[in-house]
Amino acid sequence: MNEILFETETRMETSIENMKKRLSNIRAGRANPAILDGIMVSYYGSDTPLVQLATVSIPEARILQIKPFDKSSIGLIEKAIFEANIGLTPNNNGETIILNIPALTEETRRDYVKQAKVIAEEGKIALRNIRQDANNDLKKLEIPEDEIKAGQEEVQELINKFNKKIEEILKEKENELMTV
Repeated sequence: MNEILFETETRMETSIENMKKRLSNIRAGRANPAILDGIMVSYYGSDTPLVQLATVSIPEARILQIKPFDKSSIGLIEKAIFEANIGLTPNNNGETIILNIPALTEETRRDYVKQAKVIAEEGKIALRNIRQDANNDLKKLEIPEDEIKAGQEEVQELINKFNKKIEEILKEKENELMTV
């Protein structure tokens, strides 16, 4: 039974980390290198993550600077950013690519908060699915009924704890997005 509870908690923590990663991709009007994480560049015939081809720095609060290790790849990186459709236009000066992060309008901020809420709700759904799996695993064990009930109560305590974490993370993200 302890093994099931441990595995359940581990899966819930993984689910929270996944949700945090997805939330980090919602930009808050400030430069954040995480918005480039999913960008793949077609480099010598194979898709390579952008972060493996260049250094990404933040010279100012709303500017990302991408400096490729191989200057001949600058056009490929620029093309990959265009195709990634992240809402930013790359400016190529021959040595680096500059991404200006535009200030967010009130409407855009509200839309991003809605996106964050959807991601948080998907995180809660993932937790509920994990709880369901754990409860089914507990029922399969050949142990007395009262021990199964105790195990299910512990699983419920876990989900309550992780749901609270999701709410806290969402509140932080909302504050970040709505702060001008």
